[in-house]
Amino acid sequence: MTDVDRELARANQTLARLDRRVGPLEQRARRRREAEILRRIGRIAAADVAIIVAALGVGWFVPLGMGGALIVMALLIAATLALAIFPLSPEPTAETLGQVPLKALPATTEEWLVRQRPALPAPARTLVDSIGVRLETLAPQLATLDDREPAAAEVRKLIGEQLPELVKGYERVPEPLRTVERNGRTPDQQLEDGLKLIDEEIGQMSHQLAQGDLDLLATRGRYLQIRYREDDGIGST
Repeated sequence: MTDVDRELARANQTLARLDRRVGPLEQRARRRREAEILRRIGRIAAADVAIIVAALGVGWFVPLGMGGALIVMALLIAATLALAIFPLSPEPTAETLGQVPLKALPATTEEWLVRQRPALPAPARTLVDSIGVRLETLAPQLATLDDREPAAAEVRKLIGEQLPELVKGYERVPEPLRTVERNGRTPDQQLEDGLKLIDEEIGQMSHQLAQGDLDLLATRGRYLQIRYREDDGIGST
């Protein structure tokens, strides 16, 4: 094995360790970003080729000259910049998740969770990773679910409302108080309990969608105890 091979092996081992450290949620987010970059590059290449072919077609009949060449160059630069920058996807927030189309809700929620994950305690990060896997499984199931179905409202309530409310409620607690017990539990423990419930509920939803039990899903009454009582709630005053 040459020195180059050994260096490559060490680099691959380092990357593998980093992949394990950041967790599956960040790894999937990174893969989505890389896929988006490739899509943009493809669109840029197609647009530039179209401009060049059009310019050659016009030049076949009408000499473009220096002015025409400059126009073509300007079009190439403008198309490249426009497709590299736009369309910009707004960063998801807890407040906007409720308005996301149902089919895009799992991926958008997962993207939002990636941004929240570093601020959460270690056990909660593990649960967030598990929820991310659940959301990835749920996404293709929601692609065929009518947004007007009562079952869709239950999915939206859990993923687009209760989950972000739980996490944002925890983040409102001052950091020094997150490990202080109140009524027998700390905010860290309350967050972990709530995420466990949501993880389990998403799994049940996915199972019922796979079985076609939309009526059961719609009538199950998924009002989780995420909004705790005023004397036992994360972030309550």
